[in-house]
Amino acid sequence: MLTPPLEQTPPPRSWLRSEDTLAVFLGLLVVGLSLGVLAGGDLLGWVVSTSVWLDPGKILSPASKGYPWLTGVGSLGLTYVFLLLVLTAGAKFLGISPSRFAVRFTIVFALAFGCWAAGNFAYIAATPDKRSAFGIPWSLGLTGEAGYLLALLGGLFIGNFLPGVAAWLKEAARSELYIKTAVVVLGAGLGVKAAGAQGLASVILFRGLAAIVEAYLIYWAVVYFIARKYFGFSREWAAPLASGISICGVSAAITTGAAVRARPVVPIMVSSLVVIFSVVEMLILPPLASTFLADEPMVAAAWMGLAVKTDGAAVASGAVTESLIYTRSVESGHDYAPGWMVMTTTTVKVFIDLFIGVWAVILAAIWSWKIEPRADRRLPLQEIWQRFPKFVFGYALTFGVFLAIGLSDPKLVPALQRGTGQGDVIRQLFFVLTFFSIGLAANLRRLWAEGLGRLALVYVVSLFGFVIWVGLAISWLFFHGVMPPAAKG
Repeated sequence: MLTPPLEQTPPPRSWLRSEDTLAVFLGLLVVGLSLGVLAGGDLLGWVVSTSVWLDPGKILSPASKGYPWLTGVGSLGLTYVFLLLVLTAGAKFLGISPSRFAVRFTIVFALAFGCWAAGNFAYIAATPDKRSAFGIPWSLGLTGEAGYLLALLGGLFIGNFLPGVAAWLKEAARSELYIKTAVVVLGAGLGVKAAGAQGLASVILFRGLAAIVEAYLIYWAVVYFIARKYFGFSREWAAPLASGISICGVSAAITTGAAVRARPVVPIMVSSLVVIFSVVEMLILPPLASTFLADEPMVAAAWMGLAVKTDGAAVASGAVTESLIYTRSVESGHDYAPGWMVMTTTTVKVFIDLFIGVWAVILAAIWSWKIEPRADRRLPLQEIWQRFPKFVFGYALTFGVFLAIGLSDPKLVPALQRGTGQGDVIRQLFFVLTFFSIGLAANLRRLWAEGLGRLALVYVVSLFGFVIWVGLAISWLFFHGVMPPAAKG
């Protein structure tokens, strides 16, 4: 019997050395370090935290108070060195020249972080409920996520006006790697949120869960249908758009885009629209709620959670709505205990967030099995495995582990929240790197030709045509008659 030629030997499975797999390793590394809090350690407290600022000297600080000797600049330096080391090692894993990657990553990190810091300027980022603390009369109210927009704009400027520079930086603009690593880290934070939600009032817990299941199943299907049927968008665009409007904006659009293997630019453009329109909602909805729902404060609170799509904007909207309604209630002789409306908004938003991973798994399976199946008609198990985004397993693992720890011993939840809060700082940096990298690679003319203007129109039609009003109806259905407790006087 003849020996088969060497070239007929099946090659090693490429997923073992893919960005997908590397993202899981990197995400687990960050999450593993955050678990140091359970042993009394503080292994991530040195990472740089960026605050909303007016005084440039207050932009940077360590994420933990356990490093009082560390300056904000020193914290930034340590964060850069950490990311440089792990990502350069990852570049070698992917077969990229470590030295070339290190030089280019240094520049990408500096530019992206500069955009992130600028986006946290108070006149840009401060939400209406925070303006008095900064002593400013106005702000754009974009929240700290404005840094994502500035990173995207910075990348777009270089990519479209300095194409030679963008091409030189290309090796370090690993948007897929940054996106997926961030999502793996995100799973831990959401797991802790889910565990902590066990301590909330049971009526809010149950009604919040029921409300978002019903709302989400309606939102996603309708937005997807409108984008496909009436605006002619491909599935690649319609799926991240539906998730961005239906769930949690930035994280949902990015996770869905990765699950259906859309080009990274697709969820990033959707995410940018989410951030912009969340500001519009934050300006319009709280006054509407305080005017027409003053006698149903919990309905108003749930409405903010269901309608406003980014976490920061939703919680801020809940806080503004509570302030407006409680002022009216005191004038009418009612005195509600503070915090319950914000808690309701936050609870509803947390449950919406938790759907990110569930929906990513469902969509990844559908895309592998039905939307883009193998040409032959056999059960495509191997193809599903090859196509299935491995980072989803990392997300599920981090979510499940942190949820299990929190449920097994609720006393550990505060420590886990501190640890995942530090990990979330790194997750935000990966998102910033993602936005900047996408901008470098994006061609504005091509994007406009693909329907960027129509994308915004779909968002407007969906948001103001039914998302806001369906959210209001569902909030009324589940929270009508539920009142905050009276303040203890």
